[in-house]
Amino acid sequence: MFPEAFIRMLPEAIGPERVQTVLDALSADPSVSIRLNPSKLGACPFPDGERIPWSPYGYLLKERPNFTLDPLFHAGCYYVQDSSAMFVGELFRQVLPSVGPGVTVLDLCAAPGGKTTDLAASLRERFGDGFSLLANEVMRSRFGVLRSNVRTWGDPRVGVVSRDPSVFSGKPVFDIVVADVPCSGEGMFRKDGKAVADWSPETVDFCAARSRRILSDVWSALKPGGILLYSTCTFNRQENDGTVAWIASGLGADILDCGDFPPVIRTEHGYALLPGYVPGEGQYAAALRKHGEPESVRTADVFSLFKADLPVPPPDPYPTFDLDRETALRYLHGDAISIPDAPAGMLTLTYEGHPLGPGKNLGRRCNNLYPKDRRIRMDIR
Repeated sequence: MFPEAFIRMLPEAIGPERVQTVLDALSADPSVSIRLNPSKLGACPFPDGERIPWSPYGYLLKERPNFTLDPLFHAGCYYVQDSSAMFVGELFRQVLPSVGPGVTVLDLCAAPGGKTTDLAASLRERFGDGFSLLANEVMRSRFGVLRSNVRTWGDPRVGVVSRDPSVFSGKPVFDIVVADVPCSGEGMFRKDGKAVADWSPETVDFCAARSRRILSDVWSALKPGGILLYSTCTFNRQENDGTVAWIASGLGADILDCGDFPPVIRTEHGYALLPGYVPGEGQYAAALRKHGEPESVRTADVFSLFKADLPVPPPDPYPTFDLDRETALRYLHGDAISIPDAPAGMLTLTYEGHPLGPGKNLGRRCNNLYPKDRRIRMDIR
């Protein structure tokens, strides 16, 4: 099922005593988890939700609901994200006390938006509106998904751009850079058959070299004394601890000790989440502080500097009207709906008080103005 070279590599990567447990887990069904949007939802909407230890907003579910048919999902009340991927958000919360209001954050390789929305929730809880989070995705084919997910999440202090990492080089303007770099994807083998088919030792070499180029390109954009959070969804040392050691010695940084998070495994320079030891997929993360003394300089307007798309508009002046579940799903599907009890004219249509989108009520019918690119495409009956 897995490449022989991958199996030979595993003992060095994760320890020989863990190999069989991980291989067995990679052959099992994946887990399902969600992360709440604390600005919109205070409790898990699924009764079987079990708290994830390293996320104040994360819940592991016993089975996979049909998220597409849940209006709360479309309202941005929660994000479907692997529980292991949420660990990067926990490291982010660990380093936040070292920065203050006005903090600028770059999520460098942000699509589809899971880590971006996790960072946004923590920044909003700590600083209110006193932060700027710039989410970047260089691949235009993935940028649209990022933009849509950021818009659905609904935080006005999150901007999105599609730039090559080299564009950010130059003036140091970011207090924190989060780099969840493209990798060989070993930790995603049970979810992504293509990752298995594409894997080879040469792929590992290529990904490690690409990660180091990306980090070299963006390094000058990180302020002296700033924090880099580095992460992958792979196991091998070359892309994980090896790259962190290279950052520390080659670019100039101190590797940070953020404490223990059982059952997360401490590695030489970071943290590994291994299937079979945690319910989610494979994840690696580490934190580093760039050499140099922090400077007391005016916070840059990174949204203007990099011409960010701010996908969340100002609050609209339209009256709201709450839809029942059936009508909400028909609206999200793009169907014509009738809401005769609603006032005439432009409305913000909601579900359980959470905005879904606009509509124009004409009395006998309501014109459906839900964006076409976000409509449900499956049968909603």
